[in-house]
Amino acid sequence: MTALEQINALAGQLPAWVLQDIRIRIGDWMTGGGGPDDDYIHQQLRFAKNVIRSERHGAATHDI
Repeated sequence: MTALEQINALAGQLPAWVLQDIRIRIGDWMTGGGGPDDDYIHQQLRFAKNVIRSERHGAATHDI
């Protein structure tokens, strides 16, 4: 599974503004000749995972 496919799989867990930002960045990258498994796409995947982790941690903290 490419980094782009992994991002697509996580899309439903991301806030709309994050998903829109990532999609714009990836679109620009791909338009410039980049590929779906390039390091830049992996960087966007790490960002997406960090946002999800942060959202989960924040939700758990607010429940206490």
